[in-house]
Parts: sequence; C-alpha cells; structure tokens
Amino acid sequence: QVQLVESGGGLVQAGGSLRLACAVSGRTFSNYVMRWFRQAPGKEREFVAHISESGGRTYYADSVKGPFTLSRDNAKNTVYLQRHRLKPEDTGVYYCQGAAGAYDYWGQGTQVTVSS
Repeated sequence: QVQLVESGGGLVQAGGSLRLACAVSGRTFSNYVMRWFRQAPGKEREFVAHISESGGRTYYADSVKGPFTLSRDNAKNTVYLQRHRLKPEDTGVYYCQGAAGAYDYWGQGTQVTVSS
C-alpha cells in the first residue's frame, strides 16, 4: 500500500513563500516519478511540475505561473515544492502524485490560501 501525505499548506499573504512536502511510504520512493498538481476553487485540477526518479530532471507547466522549485530527497522519501512571491491565484488544493509504470498514487491534498 503506497501512501502519499502532503503537508506545508496554509494561509499566507501575497508575496510570501511556502514549501510543500509530500512524504511517501510503502514502496521504493526512488522508483517513482513525482508530480504536483493543483486545483483552484471551481476549476479542474492542473499539472504544476514533474521531477524524475533521481531528481536530475524537472519540468514545470508553462500554464502555471511560477516560479516554482521542485526537489526531492530520496533518503527521506519526500518531494518538495517551493513557491516564492505567491499570488492570490495560487490559492487551491495542492496534490502530489507518484507514478511508476502503469500505477499512480495520489495524496489527499494540502490547502494553500493566498490573501491579497
């Protein structure tokens, strides 16, 4: 059973920063590509960023205004998403996903609210 648990969300003022974490248990973390998605109120879930199994490659969605920084610590089975200069439009639930082969797993999400 693979479990993903996000943390680090909360209420922050515009211009501030947050670092979200996603802790993975149940399988070999380094076998998984990890991704972050977010879902703004009333909108569909959208892809934010992707990091390879080793952490050597990252990819950020053009449609999601950054800057985001994605990293992972395979020794801690955790992936991080950092966002500086937050804007109100960054408000939403942030989800992490772990994918390996035909399988993917999701966390329950962490709420980020950016006040203007």
